[in-house]
Amino acid sequence: MKPWQHLTHYAGFDWAKDHHAVVIVNTEGRIVADFEFDHSLEGWQQFAEKTSAWPNLAVAIETRQGAAVDQLLQRGYTLYPVHPVAAQSYRERKAPSGTKTDHLDAWGLADALRVDGQRWKALQPMDPMTQQLHLSCRDEVVLIEQRTALVNQLQQALAEYYPAALAAFEDWTDAFTWEFVLAFPTPQALVTAGKRRWEKFLHTHKLWRPETAEKRLKIFSQADQFKASDPIVRAKSQLAVSLSKLLRTLGQQLDLYRKQIEALFREHPDHDLFGSLPGAKKVLAPRLLAAVGGDPDRYGSQAVLRCMAGTAPVSYQSGRLNKVHVRWACDKFMRHTVHLWADCFRKASAWGRAYYEQKREEGMTHACALRCLGQRLLKILFRMIADKTPYNAELHARNQQKHGSWVLKLVNKPAAELSE
Repeated sequence: MKPWQHLTHYAGFDWAKDHHAVVIVNTEGRIVADFEFDHSLEGWQQFAEKTSAWPNLAVAIETRQGAAVDQLLQRGYTLYPVHPVAAQSYRERKAPSGTKTDHLDAWGLADALRVDGQRWKALQPMDPMTQQLHLSCRDEVVLIEQRTALVNQLQQALAEYYPAALAAFEDWTDAFTWEFVLAFPTPQALVTAGKRRWEKFLHTHKLWRPETAEKRLKIFSQADQFKASDPIVRAKSQLAVSLSKLLRTLGQQLDLYRKQIEALFREHPDHDLFGSLPGAKKVLAPRLLAAVGGDPDRYGSQAVLRCMAGTAPVSYQSGRLNKVHVRWACDKFMRHTVHLWADCFRKASAWGRAYYEQKREEGMTHACALRCLGQRLLKILFRMIADKTPYNAELHARNQQKHGSWVLKLVNKPAAELSE
């Protein structure tokens, strides 16, 4: 990565799935190269040959990740990621008429980097272990979303022909519910199986509870009394079995992902730091490390981290109008992870709970209160990764007391009232 003052040429890189467009300008803004190349070994060799004449070259690209970014980083280029909304504005600066071509996209990025790039932050690549953890956690979330979609389809199919199954079990993300459909695919098959097989299924999957067993056995015995017509049962039962088999396989792969993620997290140098975060536990601690990373230089300041996580609001001021709204342009994976952590943190921390409840009393929604709590948590987390020190509840309480935090007053208020 080259410092800004050493750069002499600026490239705009308009990427696509199978080919890329590149425009390179010099310090005066004159185009010195304009070409396209295929996303292949030969194409990237061609790119390296054509850019070899400008060793002090920086590249602006409309993404922070993906195959093109990976190839550019492997070859040692200095990258400046540009948000798609900003990239559109830079293109319109070149063509106000609305004309759009790959050439204009690349030219707009190259010239914007030349003019405005000294205030941009170059992409800081993650270390290999953090990058692998980052990608694994993102892929795990994608698989969880696919599981949710399949579970919704399964529940819809059961609602059409097998309402007894839905009445017997609540959480259909648990593997035993899919095994139930595979063992008893239709209401008639369930009733025919008999009480002994029902009890065996419940015991095998550790579902036997005195408070629910009798209720479930009663539902099983009456499963065929309220059902769909035979054509619907035959068609939808086949769909339910197919979905259950897919969910079984997907569940096994998610278990494998979780084991690999936990193993990577245990070996990571920042394991103790992120593992100390209240509310993070086994699931969110690796995901937080994957989303935020352990290098504060990637952000430069806590304000940048908050903006990337979507907790910092967007201000809009014009004349007498002055308002704020939610920041939608952010890292969605990081936003989702911080949201989940804030929700868990308020249950694990006295001051987190007091802060959340105060925001709710002020009229904020659940999501808005968690976003405000996440804003405070990211300030703490940024200081932790900058100092490389685990979370210390006593130190944080002393700092709150030192600065007269209103949150600490809320935490101590019940105790003071009891002593009066």
